[in-house]
Amino acid sequence: MPGGKDGRSPKPQHQADLLGRLDAELGRIEEQLRALAAAKERIQDLLDAVVAITREVELPAVLRRIVTTAMELVGAHYGALGVLDESDDHFGQFVAAGLSEQEHAALAELGFPRGLGVLGYAIRHPEPLRVDDISAHPATAGFPPGHLCPRSLLGVAINVRGKIYGGLYLSERRDGRPFDVHDENIVVALASAAGIAIDNVRLFEQVRAGSEQFQRLLLPTLPDLPFDAAAIYRPAAEPNRLGGDWYDAILLPDGAVAIVIGDVVGHDLQAAAAMASTRNMLRALLFERCTPPSACLAQLDRTLESITDNPVTTTSLARVEPAGPAWRLRWSTAGHIPPLLISPGGRAEFLFAEPGLPLNVNSRQPRPDHTRPLPPGATVVFFTDGLIEHPAHPVDESLDELAVLATAHAALPLRDFVQTLADQHPSDGHDDMAILALRTPR
Repeated sequence: MPGGKDGRSPKPQHQADLLGRLDAELGRIEEQLRALAAAKERIQDLLDAVVAITREVELPAVLRRIVTTAMELVGAHYGALGVLDESDDHFGQFVAAGLSEQEHAALAELGFPRGLGVLGYAIRHPEPLRVDDISAHPATAGFPPGHLCPRSLLGVAINVRGKIYGGLYLSERRDGRPFDVHDENIVVALASAAGIAIDNVRLFEQVRAGSEQFQRLLLPTLPDLPFDAAAIYRPAAEPNRLGGDWYDAILLPDGAVAIVIGDVVGHDLQAAAAMASTRNMLRALLFERCTPPSACLAQLDRTLESITDNPVTTTSLARVEPAGPAWRLRWSTAGHIPPLLISPGGRAEFLFAEPGLPLNVNSRQPRPDHTRPLPPGATVVFFTDGLIEHPAHPVDESLDELAVLATAHAALPLRDFVQTLADQHPSDGHDDMAILALRTPR
């Protein structure tokens, strides 16, 4: 008979003890596996959160994303981020999330916290702050009457380039439990990534602002003309705001006015530099060879081809000439969108004509001229494709939308008119845009 060393079967109690220890060990292993799975999920959530934060390119969006992401990671009911002002002694900005409309209204009426009390303590001490009862903390200053009174708090300072930028605060876990060490660790990790994201977007905004200023410095101020004229330039909404769109208006020696609208292919420093060189060359040619526009464009094309490697460029060059009591428009186009003419009666018409080839394609091809009389009170709009391009809409549909928009606001003063076109454009805003409009005297 099988049995132990003495031939006897193991005792039932011994078997039960073995099974009990085995069950306990299996339970411990199962608990460790659950903890590992939870840790893995938290790490994945943290990585996803960092990616989401770094995708934002506007500082207000980054700050709000940091708050809402931290709330999601630890299941907090409320969240806020206080940004220190330049003096570093109180908050200059406070981004709160999770509040109801009534709570938002109450906070707005009372004013956001100034970074004193427990909130100030969290950003003046390097270690994270985790308290179960705010009112019992030694640094508490209490809450103003009518203010939201949360009980628990998890606060972490955010550093940007070694300097305290502000504090990230979370309050009231949705499950009613206090914040634990796991919550603290994941929010500390998020705050570290948040500091990098804030630094990146601030640097990006500095570059973008400098790029936009550089672009505007390349564009002219319209001179005094014998008729009303207004122009506007809008940079692209997307990250690299440099572009190749430009406009120009020049009073020529023979009394005519040269009007130019153009677009160099590309959205970078090279496009902006090519735009500046092309514009300056055309200006010189206009004073040496006043007419016709086609001859100026042909010479410009040959010059660009000979001495530059500029990208492909579309442009329209027009002469607005006195014609008795009225005016006459003479223009030539290098692959550019036709101008929009709005008659004094409010009728809109695109001046479609032979477009010609863009510059830097084939300088040997002929370029035609076109002529159209302009009655008193007529408005002509020259623009780049950034005003109308939309990937979800055909160009014809966008042109129709622009015509409707222009007709509806044609009675506005010209400066307000171009502003309205730039504000309510039918494009998706991914490209920069330039608009130059003129209105003949009545």
